[in-house]
Order: sequence, then C-alpha cells, then structure tokens
Amino acid sequence: MSADYQKDGQIAVITLNNPPVNGLGLATRRAVVEGLNQANADADITAIIITGAGKAFSGGADITEFGTERATQEPHLLSVIRAVELSGKPVVAAIHSVCMGGGLELALGCHYRVVAPGTAVALPEVKLGLLPGAGGTQRLPRVLGLETALNIIVSGETVQSEMLAAIPGQKLFDLVAASAESLREEARAFALKIAAQRPLPLVRDLPCKHPQAEAYLQFARNMVKGMSKNFPAPAKCVDAVAASVKGKFDAGMQTERELFTQLMFTPESRALRHLFMAERAASKIADVPSDTPVREIRSVGVIGAGTMGGGIAMNFLNAGIPVTILETKQEALDRGQATIRKNYEAQVKKGKLKQEKYEERMALLTPTLSYDDLKHADLIIEAVFEELGVKEAVFKQLDAVAKPGAILASNTSTLDVDKIAAFTQRPQDVVGMHFFSPANVMKLLEVVRGKQTAKDVLATVMKLAKKIKKTAVVSGVCDGFIGNRMIEQYSRQAGFLLDEGATPQQVDKAIEKFGFAMGPFRMGDLAGNDIGWAIRKRRAVEQPGMKYSATADKLCELGRYGQKTGAGWYDYEAGKRDAIPSELVNKMIEQHRKDQGITPRKISDEEIVQRLVFSLVNEGAHILEDGIAGKSGDIDMVYLTGYGFPIHRGGPMHYAGEVGLVNVVQAMNRFAQNPHDDAAFWQPAPLLARLAAEGKSFS
Repeated sequence: MSADYQKDGQIAVITLNNPPVNGLGLATRRAVVEGLNQANADADITAIIITGAGKAFSGGADITEFGTERATQEPHLLSVIRAVELSGKPVVAAIHSVCMGGGLELALGCHYRVVAPGTAVALPEVKLGLLPGAGGTQRLPRVLGLETALNIIVSGETVQSEMLAAIPGQKLFDLVAASAESLREEARAFALKIAAQRPLPLVRDLPCKHPQAEAYLQFARNMVKGMSKNFPAPAKCVDAVAASVKGKFDAGMQTERELFTQLMFTPESRALRHLFMAERAASKIADVPSDTPVREIRSVGVIGAGTMGGGIAMNFLNAGIPVTILETKQEALDRGQATIRKNYEAQVKKGKLKQEKYEERMALLTPTLSYDDLKHADLIIEAVFEELGVKEAVFKQLDAVAKPGAILASNTSTLDVDKIAAFTQRPQDVVGMHFFSPANVMKLLEVVRGKQTAKDVLATVMKLAKKIKKTAVVSGVCDGFIGNRMIEQYSRQAGFLLDEGATPQQVDKAIEKFGFAMGPFRMGDLAGNDIGWAIRKRRAVEQPGMKYSATADKLCELGRYGQKTGAGWYDYEAGKRDAIPSELVNKMIEQHRKDQGITPRKISDEEIVQRLVFSLVNEGAHILEDGIAGKSGDIDMVYLTGYGFPIHRGGPMHYAGEVGLVNVVQAMNRFAQNPHDDAAFWQPAPLLARLAAEGKSFS
C-alpha cells in the first residue's frame, strides 16, 4: 500500500501501488517523496516518471483515511506536490485509466504529462461537499482555460482524456500515447527527450486569463445558485477558481485552502462524506467474505408483467441479460410488453437511448404464459400481488420447475420471506429482492436475507445489484423490512398531525421545505392510499392495539385512492399530477376532529418535521437493535435512495447525530406527553437512549 521505485536506465519510475485505485494514503505519499529524493540523489538518473499500478493512475485521496489523523500527517498532498515541483530533475506523469481528485492534482504538479487514451479525468470533490484542496482550482484553469476548468470542478463529472486533449491551446497533456499498452515506453522516450531541458516548466507559472472573466464568473455564480441551493460547495468552487484569474498563484492557493477548510466543517459536507462511505459499506456483509463464490446469472425470469414486473425486467434488459417474463393471461402479457416498449421509446425520443440499443434490449425479452419456460433461468423474481396465498401458489410452482441452484426471489415489500421460503424444498435458494417503484428508475434494492438464505446467494445478488446499477442494502426478515417498517411510523405521525390541527398541505410543505422530495400525503396519493389501507386492516387483526388516525381509512372509504383514481388527499385534474388542495378532504378531517372531541391547535413546521423525522430515527434504532439492519449507514442508504430523504442531511440516522441524540431524546419525551399521540412509541429505543446518555451517535 505505497509506491514502488525502479531504475530503468537513466529513468527512475515511481509507481503508485495502493489498490484498488492507488489512493494517496500516508504510506503512498511518503514513498513518492522518498522516491523523488532517491532519484535526485542518483547521478545516473536524468528524469523521473510517476505512474500508477493496475487499473488507475490515481483515484485521489485514500478513503480509508477519511476522518483519521493520517489524512493530514506529513507529507500531506500539498507537500508531495511541492516536492515534485522542486525536483531538480524533470518529473513526467504517465497517466492512464483513472486520474481523479488528488491524483489529477498530483499530475498537475508534475513538469510534464503523458496520457493514455480513454483515461477518465475528474475533480469530483464537489460531490463530497468540498472543493479540490491541493491546487486543483488554481492549476486546472491555467492548463484548460477558465470555462472548461470551472465546468469540470463545479460539476465533479468525469471527462475523457481525448476530449480534453482536443481543446485548442490546452496545456494539460504534453503527449497523448497511442495506447494504454504503449504508455510506459512512450513516457520513457518522452522523458529522455526532455531530460536536459531547463528551466523546468511549472503549471503554477502559467498565466490564467479570460477576455471577460468577471462576466463569466457572475454567470457561473447565477447558474450555481439556481441549481444547488442546499449545497454550499459549488458556489465556493466558483470563488476559488475566480482567485486563479484575479491574483498570483500563492494568493489563490491561500484562498483555496481557506474555502476548503470552511467546507470541511459544513453539515452538508459531513452528510455527503457519510453517504460516500455508507454506500460503499452497504455492499459489505459482516459474515459473508468478499471472496465468497457467486452463482452465474446468465438469464432471468420475472413473474408478473405489471408495473413492478415490467420495471424489474427492464433493469436486466438494460444490463444485457435475457429475461423471460410470465403472466397468467395473454392480454396482461401484451399490456406489460407494450409498457416496456413505451418506456424505451420515450428514451429514444428524448435522445437518451439509441434505436439499435432499444431493439437489442427488446430482443432479449421473451414473453410466456408457461412456467415451464422458466426451467433454465438462473434467477427468477416473483412480482405478483402482495398476498401470502398468492405467493405460496407461485413459489410451489417455481419449486417444481426451476433448475437446481436457481435463485428464487420475491419482490415482496412487507411479507415474511421465511414463510415464502418454506413453500419450497430449497429455502437456501430463496431471498427477498424488494425493488422500489418505478423499478427501472429507483436506485434502491432491499435484499432480504431469510434465516436459511445461503451466503453465496447473498453474494450473488449483491454483485448482480451493481451490474444493474442498484444500491443494494441487506435487511433481515420483519414486517416491512427496513424502509416500510420505518415509513409506517412516519405515516402514523402524519395522521396524528391531521387529528391535532394540521392540513395535508401544511404537513407536506413543511417536510418538503426540510428537503424531502415529497411529503407523506403526496407520497400516499402517488403510491396508492389503498395499499396503506390494506396494511392497516391486517394490523387490526395482528396488532389490535396499534393506534392510527382514522382519517386515512375515511379517505379510502370515499374511494379516494390517489392519482390513479383522480382523487386522494388532494384533487387531480385529468392527465396532470399537480396536487390541488381538496375542500372535501379538509371538511372530512374537520368532522373527524369534532367526532373525536379534539380541539384543533396551531402546529409549527418545526414540530411537524421533528415528529416525522424522529419517528424514523426511533424505529431505525429498534431495527438496529433487532439486527434487521447491520449498520446505521444501511438505514440511511435506504432512505436516501428509496424514500426521498434529503441528501444534504445524510439520512435519518446521520441527521439525528447532527442534531445530537440528547436533543432527539428530549424532543421524544415531549411528544410522549401529547394525549393525541402514541406515548408508548415515543419511549426511546434502548439503543438510542444508551447512545444519548454516552454522548455518542449511531455512526
């Protein structure tokens, strides 16, 4: 986990060697400086090459050092880059595959740069709520020009080396190699060619000019303000880049450092860094080793061609995996195929999908009415009606026809996966794969682990999730798993708020102002209020003591199921999704209060947000205690990628830590005194109470 030093005739080659992306950790930074010193002290060496081992030049900072002392120990990256610049012998960066973040900043500190075609180049720090902190905002504008550099820095997006090399007058690359394979030899030849040239060129010495710098920077500020209102980093990026145009290099570096430090301590950056780490940690399962053999998935079966089944099928078609989709009736099968076609045709029309790709994907889809056509599938996913008896019939048929070793998955959102597995003679092959609607769009995939689910089945599904571009989070078996178990408490609180004096639009506006993509009542109208109604009916039998507001049931009794019926908590005009406040619903709520003898009170937006969000936190703490989720970050990933929780707040469990668990517990104690709420629910989960008492957070 450092860097290798090798003499190649008159050339010293320092190879970053910290898999998987040659992160610039402390050991690597030290090894680079030691290599520079060794090369400069060797009279036989005339030039130095810095390159990267494996599949990257460097991806930048070593994420294993985030939040540790090692990240700032000397030599830090600024010191390494200055050592490169001060080398008495020319330093050539031989760049390939991936050159991002600190890796690009290191390359910009080299005297020359040779690049392999197809290299992905980026300064993605803005995605962590930061800006490049080792000279990226000062050096990149000097080699690419103000506009191109600013676009790269503010967006954080990857750009191919060929595009950058084609910019007239660019000084980022001195040579584009013929291929990745020839990079080393071409860099060596280039290094020998320039070995005697003096003075050594430095990017810091290049001018940074723009004919209308002030006007362009003001335009950029206006654009950033409109596009990133919850994130301070993009605007700070503009300020840092502006310093590269206005003053001397060292003054610009000082500005960059000050702005970087400011951003490091913002809650938005802490949230984004948490998201970055949690997303990577979600794929790791404590008792499933990373080298667990996986089953090969060459073909997939999907049972049900409705909204969910069709969306699920599209994920695999997009990844080039053949899908056989099954329905019980031809008209349902035809309708499902037509919806898939319509979705793809819409992408073609918008220019997001090429016609030939659309045709390739549809060619991978095989419709059928016979279970026998699923006998060769490696994975079969059931997406039928959410009722245990229906699932039982499906899984008994699958058990009869599926080949040995096939993975049998249920898309259930609430039902007991262990009971479903027991319908088969192969419970070890059964797993939950809970996709979120629309399944071809939403990133989240809850992978539900049954008591007997085999480790290789879990490993296979987690690997497959990456292939179909999903964020997979493992959940244990319980009613509703992670996401829906928590959302039930959130929805209960929303109902109690109506009982006490709020309106659906006030609740939605308050939580949307907090940053949710959609409030609970708009969300109910979108998903279908009858779904929650069915769950409450089941709860009345299974948990008769569970308390709910009666308003949601009264709404469904009026036939107001949401957008699909043109009326729910809100009114909807035909063909439109705009939520229009409903006078009928407001009167229904008022009458319900009178019937219950409740005098409405004025409820603040702050109380609305706290009750909704802290209900998620408390239930999340129970879920952690029960072992349903392995890590608090897993819960945050579920809510960030599946439920519209605001990204800049980092998920409910992270947000609770930002507020302070002591403050969360105090608020919950207040809510427990409310006679119209559920006092028992507001008893802090033991884990939450313990962490608050110890002054700790979930992470």
